[in-house]
Amino acid sequence: MNTTFAENDLSSSIVEFNHALSKVSVSINIVLNLPLNCYVTWLILTETRGTLTSDIFSLNLAMSEIFFSLASVWYFIYMQSKLFFCFQAVMFSLGLLFTARPLFQCCICVECYVGVVHPVFFLSYKPLRYRVACCCVAWLIALVSCIYSIFTYSKIVYLYGFFIQNVLFFSVILFCCLSVLWALKRPGPGEQERKKNNTMKRRAFKIMSLIMISMAINFFLYVAAIPLQCCLPFEEFNQAITICTSLALATGFIQPLLYLQKNGKLNYSRKL
Repeated sequence: MNTTFAENDLSSSIVEFNHALSKVSVSINIVLNLPLNCYVTWLILTETRGTLTSDIFSLNLAMSEIFFSLASVWYFIYMQSKLFFCFQAVMFSLGLLFTARPLFQCCICVECYVGVVHPVFFLSYKPLRYRVACCCVAWLIALVSCIYSIFTYSKIVYLYGFFIQNVLFFSVILFCCLSVLWALKRPGPGEQERKKNNTMKRRAFKIMSLIMISMAINFFLYVAAIPLQCCLPFEEFNQAITICTSLALATGFIQPLLYLQKNGKLNYSRKL
């Protein structure tokens, strides 16, 4: 009997911890991530001066973060009302977190990779319409992921679907990063041209490295926790997934800070 009470107390403690952690991460997402991404969106739309083509993926990434931050309000509504519709809205929004964010980060890295390793091909597809087409496909994939979240959240295929997806995205980003690093080691056609090319390559490598670190912080723990399902009790496994999801939720400010640093909008970055 005492053992049963102890188990019930432990389960209730874990549930309370999960709810508290989720509330904190959602609050950080709304208070910190939302204004930062709104500022980045405003900068891209007002100060690009003809460079919208190069920032189109960053713009779509910021917009997806804004949509997700606004949709996070449904979590608080669900906690008060316990309506199933609100819960579905929360699961729908998680598709933006687990798919739209890494997908647009992946697009930024692929763009840098193509620009450095395949410059002729990059110039051939430089017009804005090609990037807009890629963004439309990315939004379509994100929408499918949102719908997928609604219908599979209670099934094991939900976790393993996002597990495979994030491993794929991380592999693409890692390949792009290593390819640019290899390109840095290759000699250029001339000394002056080589210095110019190396500067561009280093900038691309720096961007991709920071994105890869950001994605590792956001999703690596989540990906690493999923295989533990077979050896952890349900309550502990659910707690591990909640911690990883909350971490991904609260760290949406990394990408906008990266963009602001790249464009010299942070005071400390002006000397970099």
